[in-house]
Amino acid sequence: MLKKKVMYSSFLLASILLAACGTDSDAGSEGESNSGATPIEIAWRGTGESDNVQRYLEEFEEEFEANNEDIDIVLAPVTASEGDYFSKMALTMQSPDTAPDIVSEDTFMLSSDANAGYLVNLDSYVGEWDQWDAFVENIKQGVMGEDGSVYGIPTTTDSRGIWYSKKLFSDAGLPADWQPESWEEVVSAAKTIKESNPDAVPFAMNVAKVNGEATSMQTFEMLLYGTGETLYDNEIQKWNVNGQGIEDSLGFIDTIMNQDLGPSLSVAMNSSYGSVMMQDLLPNDGVGMVLDGSWNIGNYLEGGAAPLEDPAEQLGFAMVPTQNGQEPGFTTMAGGWSWAIPENASNHDLSWRVIQAMSEQESQTRRAVIEGTLTVRSDSAEDETYMERPMIDTATQVLEYAQFRPKSDLYPNVSIAIQDAVESVATGSATPEQAAENYKNAVIDIVGEENTY
Repeated sequence: MLKKKVMYSSFLLASILLAACGTDSDAGSEGESNSGATPIEIAWRGTGESDNVQRYLEEFEEEFEANNEDIDIVLAPVTASEGDYFSKMALTMQSPDTAPDIVSEDTFMLSSDANAGYLVNLDSYVGEWDQWDAFVENIKQGVMGEDGSVYGIPTTTDSRGIWYSKKLFSDAGLPADWQPESWEEVVSAAKTIKESNPDAVPFAMNVAKVNGEATSMQTFEMLLYGTGETLYDNEIQKWNVNGQGIEDSLGFIDTIMNQDLGPSLSVAMNSSYGSVMMQDLLPNDGVGMVLDGSWNIGNYLEGGAAPLEDPAEQLGFAMVPTQNGQEPGFTTMAGGWSWAIPENASNHDLSWRVIQAMSEQESQTRRAVIEGTLTVRSDSAEDETYMERPMIDTATQVLEYAQFRPKSDLYPNVSIAIQDAVESVATGSATPEQAAENYKNAVIDIVGEENTY
């Protein structure tokens, strides 16, 4: 769908997108700046004042330019919802006039963007790079296209779990070292918090289409894989549309959102849901539990959006249990971001130099610490500054149970069908049974009935 959607691009829309990327008339991907240095524009999804990626890149820019006078780093954040960011990047990468030199690619989009011809094949670069062996092997799989070639360099990975307020847990008589062993225990804790503190949100998770992949991956797929089912069977290359786990996952969402255990719809359906929960309510004991990513620790460290004196004293991070505690006991979805070079960018070799510098051990460690993400390099994982971060043990331990999104061009389309199903249940416009049936029909339309099971 993305491939079709981007075909209507016009000069006006391209101009708007250039403005969204924060580019100046003399800071494109071609030519040289006034100082004689070649500008290399880096585009990523910006998040405003609390943008930890920008904090990292500003430090990197200063250090890199001091040692590379021939390159002028141009930071070009794209402030947009997740879905809009993907669409904007797909559009800008179509033209040499708008393509950034380096683009931040979510690994779930990388394969389809590579197949569309938007990205440079990096095989020849990594083949001569002595640092490639330092990257965790299974993380490398996330930056490969369906053809087995490398199209991006991993920058961060992550895990997901249940963040919780230790104060609200204490007030409700729940343990500070809480670790649920089934969905039933999660729901029970939410009901207990509601009884103890009616003003607090008991449990929160992404349920809105406006929050895109966070709703698909962090909520629905986290739950689905906890039932023992998969979204896509890699061996037979078919999509699950009939599993009971689909309905059960939507049923959990229904329980939370329609039994007054979740946030109000005005909050849940808002694009600022994530920052409200993780930067406002959670650190201020306004929400009991939030299903979200390990990277949020970056909010609570010095320089973060909501710094806490001792995050581990105030907050906990629990692994998400399987539905009934069945083997392997816990589950998480893992993803991450990568740096890629658009095919239509003008300075591939210089862009590669910048990516190499961003991918060095020290730089990778610094980014992981600033963002609160998990590092993609084995040597960075042993760094003292990395290991001393709060809750890093649980966030890393749960990777043992990690599941990954399908490497299929059709996944982004299926993801939208997931978001439709989740939101319809969360808003009460469909029962879990109805939403599961609607999801089935939508996926069949996308992939063909012969490609489902």
